[in-house]
Amino acid sequence: MKKVLVLGAGFAGVDAASYLQKMNYDVTLVSDRDYFYIYPTSIWIPTHESNFEDVCVDLRELQRAHGFTLIIDEVIEISKKKSSVTLAGGDVLTDYDYLIIAMGAAKMSAPGIENTLSICGAPEQSLKIRDALDALIEKGSGKICMGFGGNPKDTSAVRGGPGFELLFNVHTMLKKKGMRENFELTFFAPMAEPGKRMGPQALKMMDIMFSKLKIKKHFGKKIEMFTNDGIVFEDDSKLDSDLTMFIPAGDGHAVIKNSDLPTNDAGFIKTDDYSCVLNEDGSMSNIYAIGDVAALEGYDWRAKQGHVAEVMAKNTAHNIEQRDNGGSDFRGYHEHLNILCVMDTGDGAAFVYRDEKRAFMLPMPIIGHWLKKGWGFYCRNSKLGKIPRIPGM
Repeated sequence: MKKVLVLGAGFAGVDAASYLQKMNYDVTLVSDRDYFYIYPTSIWIPTHESNFEDVCVDLRELQRAHGFTLIIDEVIEISKKKSSVTLAGGDVLTDYDYLIIAMGAAKMSAPGIENTLSICGAPEQSLKIRDALDALIEKGSGKICMGFGGNPKDTSAVRGGPGFELLFNVHTMLKKKGMRENFELTFFAPMAEPGKRMGPQALKMMDIMFSKLKIKKHFGKKIEMFTNDGIVFEDDSKLDSDLTMFIPAGDGHAVIKNSDLPTNDAGFIKTDDYSCVLNEDGSMSNIYAIGDVAALEGYDWRAKQGHVAEVMAKNTAHNIEQRDNGGSDFRGYHEHLNILCVMDTGDGAAFVYRDEKRAFMLPMPIIGHWLKKGWGFYCRNSKLGKIPRIPGM
């Protein structure tokens, strides 16, 4: 039985480990935390619509469901040349036939970033955002600013959707409390048209939503620094803020940048369309990189998303099995590149889709919110094998 070592327990890592274990590989999954975190539904933690535990799935429960070996430890070094992975606890792992790297991305930094909180950062930050919101609600008024940034070295490493969603949910929460008029809500971003990658229709509809909900916009100015009471921009103007939620762009993981793996300028691992890391002579190595840790090639509007990571994981499991059985029916991720999300507002949602042929946003009042809730239930229980996976997902 061949052995596969999977690093990281996000959408990509968990799926890769689960699929390969079912294919009778001896799989070991390494994670620096003991739970799988459902980031897309974490937007409801700050507004008390969900508890922290609601968006966590115990990795030991996943281990029992699928049968892989689990190691809770931090990866501190990867060597392609030595075929080794070193853990913080001191173990050096070398006994594997295939290595799948699914460690996610780091975050770009900025002066004063410690004065911000991120809904896409460490899971515990969702609780800090909740506490900060609670304090402002108890105070009775305040200025709340939320936004995201980009990475000029890799335009796919941006995640703005959760920022939009969280601000819309905060608006809905304050409205239900009868306190919305006491709060100034602002969305900010250094690019002139944040959300442009979703397509022109979505961009126009977002602008309408901001106006309708009386959410202010601050776009098109480079961020110089964050302070404890606001955001300072390149022209020395300042946006006052009592609570700043900022989603930094993704950046290459420090372990990857310090490794001998091939990377792009941003520090993401270069692979072929089949998610395989190629040797210098162009041949296939025994290393695969999937999810946010990998350099995503393709369209200008491409973006790193959970469903793309899941496609990479499923394809990688298939491709490894093909290699071991002498096949060549490899599957790539590029044909599956699209933007797909249900942008929740707390009292509804909008379905956003884009591929190489079309781009649209479909409003879903009321029912959209419950559809996303239903997806959260599906995500948890399908990962645990309690309900079937939707075909093609």
